[in-house]
Amino acid sequence: MRISQLDGRRVALWGWGREGRAAYRAIRGSLGGLPLTLFCSGDEAADAALLEDAALTVSTSVDGAALAAFDIVVKSPGISPYGDAASAARDAGTRFIGGTSLWFSEHAGSDGVVDHAVCVTGTKGKSTTTSLLAHLLRSAGHRTALAGNIGLPLLELLDPEPAPDYWAIELSSYQTGDVAASGARPAVAVVLNLFPEHLDWHGSHQRYVEDKLRLVTEASPRIAVLNAADPILSQLDLPASIDVRWFGDGRGWHLRGDVLHRAGEPVMDTRGLPLPGRHNRGNLAAVLTAIEALGLDARALAPAAFDFSPLPHRLQILGTRDGIDYVNDSISTTPHATLAALECFADRDVALLVGGHDRGLDWFDFAQEMRRNAPRAIITMGANGARIHDLLLPVANAGGWALLQASDLGGAMTRAVEALHAAHARKPVVLMSPGAPSFGVYRDYVERGRDFAQRAGFDPAAISALPGLGVA
Repeated sequence: MRISQLDGRRVALWGWGREGRAAYRAIRGSLGGLPLTLFCSGDEAADAALLEDAALTVSTSVDGAALAAFDIVVKSPGISPYGDAASAARDAGTRFIGGTSLWFSEHAGSDGVVDHAVCVTGTKGKSTTTSLLAHLLRSAGHRTALAGNIGLPLLELLDPEPAPDYWAIELSSYQTGDVAASGARPAVAVVLNLFPEHLDWHGSHQRYVEDKLRLVTEASPRIAVLNAADPILSQLDLPASIDVRWFGDGRGWHLRGDVLHRAGEPVMDTRGLPLPGRHNRGNLAAVLTAIEALGLDARALAPAAFDFSPLPHRLQILGTRDGIDYVNDSISTTPHATLAALECFADRDVALLVGGHDRGLDWFDFAQEMRRNAPRAIITMGANGARIHDLLLPVANAGGWALLQASDLGGAMTRAVEALHAAHARKPVVLMSPGAPSFGVYRDYVERGRDFAQRAGFDPAAISALPGLGVA
């Protein structure tokens, strides 16, 4: 649905974060007098009142009946469409769309394809992959937009001048369905991997997988770039109308040891790349596959990866204090991400900080891996800290490594340092890779990462800049 098609309909906005504000500005840019109702919190209502928009009604109370009064509700991504209020309104005929859907509808060509748009999704590594894609395209002189879930809503780049040559778009599982709902087709869609995540939003792991895969199963990209090493993706059967390009095995771009290969041909040694973790170096294969899908010379662009600037809060080495290295992996919100972080420091004595908001994710596989490859110490914290601690306790007792508890991040850091000193650790590391979101204590993973940095004695403002957003 294009923005102009909202004219004459009963339209509401639900949410007033950055995505909600971007949707408001985009609608007002085309339909200045369209009556709008905004559903938001009390603090957000005060902010919206400053607009002095006579055609905007603000409500801090929302339920199914209130939403059902509208034909279209433009919903912010963080609000689940599976809640009681949204479900009741949908049953009454209300249509829910997101800003991502509006953007794709606005940019589709006559054939329905958004040319030169590369969408990237996956449970782990999607931000780094999308940023790396933009970096390599820019290194070849192509004007490229970097936007989406990475921190810049697409609607803030509704009509940039001059228009970019390419779009590098990160999509969360909250947004992939929006692309399908728009009726537009991405030129290229990349899916990196699938692990349990966001179960509180999606309701179940099965629905999470289905929603994530809507980018390729329903949005019908011209080319789908899929990870052959992922057990779910490797079994995916897409329509013959979609050109599927595989990475992660001998058919295409993949890693053999530390060497990047294109099919059977070695291309370059990836040691020394500023990409934290082998999984991120493996995702370079996804980027190069996408670049080939755009018709460009991926081999020629691959070396530019050595000039990439790593993103903050993703296995970010902050520095050393009193002989201990501090690593900020606040972006880690699943146990699988925490396991990947630990793998990066397998030759170090690590005190690992885990825990946060409890979304009901299963830590059983993590506990099983700790029977084989445990760090020097694990300190649990946050709302799900006690549950993780109880699961790990018999494993720690059998393995002889330290398992400690703390009520908050500050306490966890103190206990981590104490554990490393008590163990006379060599090459000690305090690694915050929580495997859980930060909700309830921090606004988001960025605020949690900044708090970790400050408590460790580093400047929080210096570690949070996200390079490359927008058009360049």
